[in-house]
Amino acid sequence: MLLCAGFIAGTKPVYSQSQTLKISENKRFFTDQNGEPFFWLADTGWLLFNRLTREEADRYLTDRQQKGFNVVQVMVVQALRTVNVYGDSALVSHDLGVPKVTDGNAFENQEQYDYWDHVDYVVGKAAEKGIKIGMVPIWGNAVKNGKTSASQAKAYAQFLARRYRDRPNIVWINGGDIQGDVVPGVWEAIGSTLRAEDPNHLITFHPFGRMQSSKWFHDREWLDFNMFQSGHRTYAQDNEAKDLRYGEDNWRYVEADYARTPVKPVLDGEPSYENIWHGLHDKTLPVWTADDVRRYAYWSVFAGACGFTYGNNAVMQMRHANDPKLPSWEEATDDPGASQMVHLKNLMLSKPYFERVPDQALIAENGERYDRLLATRGKDYALIYTWNGRDMKVNMGKIGGARVNASWYDPRTGQTRVLGKIKNKGIKTFNPPGEVRNGNDWVLVLEK
Repeated sequence: MLLCAGFIAGTKPVYSQSQTLKISENKRFFTDQNGEPFFWLADTGWLLFNRLTREEADRYLTDRQQKGFNVVQVMVVQALRTVNVYGDSALVSHDLGVPKVTDGNAFENQEQYDYWDHVDYVVGKAAEKGIKIGMVPIWGNAVKNGKTSASQAKAYAQFLARRYRDRPNIVWINGGDIQGDVVPGVWEAIGSTLRAEDPNHLITFHPFGRMQSSKWFHDREWLDFNMFQSGHRTYAQDNEAKDLRYGEDNWRYVEADYARTPVKPVLDGEPSYENIWHGLHDKTLPVWTADDVRRYAYWSVFAGACGFTYGNNAVMQMRHANDPKLPSWEEATDDPGASQMVHLKNLMLSKPYFERVPDQALIAENGERYDRLLATRGKDYALIYTWNGRDMKVNMGKIGGARVNASWYDPRTGQTRVLGKIKNKGIKTFNPPGEVRNGNDWVLVLEK
C-alpha cells in the first residue's frame, strides 16, 4: 500500500509554514511565507539520500546549517536501480512508476523502514535546521536511456507530490544534468504533475552543463524560476559557438535570463565544484579552488541572480574515506570555499534587498574574462566586485547623496576596511588592497 503522507498517523511533525519559499512581488527574488527576504545559498549534496546513514545525514545538515547554507540540492532517485545505505530499493523492479514502500516507518523494524522513510527522515531533519531540500525527482542519466515513459514519470511525480506537499521545506528541481529536449515528455510530465498536485512548492529545472532551463521551459506554467549550470570547464575547454555557450562568464547566463519575459528569478545551480578537476575528468589538470567558487558566486549574484549554489567534489558524491588519495565528504565540508559562501549571503541581506538591480553603468572602464567587474546597486548603495584586485574606475552619482561612505568588503573573511567619505560625482578610481592577482577579490561598497 502506498503511504502518501510519509509518516505514521499521530506522529506528523509540525513545521513553520514560513519555511515555504515564495516569489517576491517584483518576481526577481525569493521570500519566505512572511514576505521576508530569502537569499538562496545552496550546497550540492546530490547523494545525501543514497549514501549517508541517518546519523551521518544529521552531522552533514548540522555542518551546513552552521556555515549558513539554507538549501541542499539532492537527487531523490539517482538511477532506476537506486539502493540506499541500508539496502533499501527506491523502486519496484526498476520501474519509476512504482516506488517501493512498506506499511509503517519504524527504523528498528527492517520490514517497516524503507527507502522513502529514510528520505522522510532527512527532509524532516533539514526542516528542523531551517534548510530547504531541493529535490531532483530522477537524474537525467536514468531517463535518457529510454527505459522510463511519460506515464511512469507522471505516476512517480504524483507519488512524490502527495507524499511531500505538506512538508514546507521542499523545492522541486525537475531534470538533472540533462537537456530539456532529451526525452522531453518525461520532463513535461513531471513538471506539470508536480504543479497540479502540489501548487504551493516552487519548481525549476536543472539543465546540462553550459545550458539554461529557460532554453526549453521559460514559458511553462510549472517553471517558477530559472536555473542554469555554468559547469566545470575552463575558457580553453569550450568549443561551442559563443551564442550558445557563455563559458566561465556565468554572469552572461544571468544577464540573458534577467531580460526575459515573463520575469522569473534565476540562479547558477551548478558552477565549478571546489576541488574537482578542470573539465571534470582529467586528473592531471588543476582543480577548481575556493577562489574560483567565489568568482562564480559574486559574478552571478551581482548580475542579478537571486542566490547561488556551491558545490564540492567530495561532498556532492558523499564520498567515504575509502581512498587514501582523496578526502572524505566529512573532511571536505571544511574546505575553505564552503565557509566563505556565507559572507556573500550576509552582504546581500545587509542592504535593502528587494530594490537591488544589476547596473553595469556604474563601471567607467571594464575588462574581459578575469578582469571583468560586476556591479549591483539599490537606491542608496552600490556594490562592485573585482576578482583580481585591479583598479576600479567608477561612475559616481548613481546612488543618492552628495557624499558617500566607501569601504572594501573581503569575500574571504566578511571583514570591512573603511575608506571614508567620497564626493559622489565624476569618475573616481579605487585601488583595492593587495597586489593584482587572480583570487585577490574585493567588493567596493558605496553607501549614502
